Amino acid sequence: QVRLVESGGGLVQAGGSLTLSCTASGRTFSSYAMGWFRQAPGKEREFVAAISWSGGSIYYGDSKKGRFTISRNNAKNTVYLQMNSLKPEDTAVYYCAAAYGAYSAQAVEYAHWGQGTQVTVSS
Repeated sequence: QVRLVESGGGLVQAGGSLTLSCTASGRTFSSYAMGWFRQAPGKEREFVAAISWSGGSIYYGDSKKGRFTISRNNAKNTVYLQMNSLKPEDTAVYYCAAAYGAYSAQAVEYAHWGQGTQVTVSS
């Protein structure tokens, strides 16, 4: 089992930046691929980015590449999401998730989820 706790959300103006962190409990963090998803009110959960267990492979959802950067530090049991040039449409609850095996853009592949952190981008 792994427990995930996100932090770093908040209110930011359009064009600003935020870095989200997700810290995992347990000693097997480096065995998991990690992903970030987001969900805006009234919308389905959307894939943001994923990273392999080693950090050697990274995958971004549409329109995220170039503005968002996912990274991980296995020594700190933490995965990060650096978000730049934020837009009001980036407003959502952001979730991190852990998957056994390969990284994926599909939420069903992720076995463990954090509670989410709110990101609000004002215009």
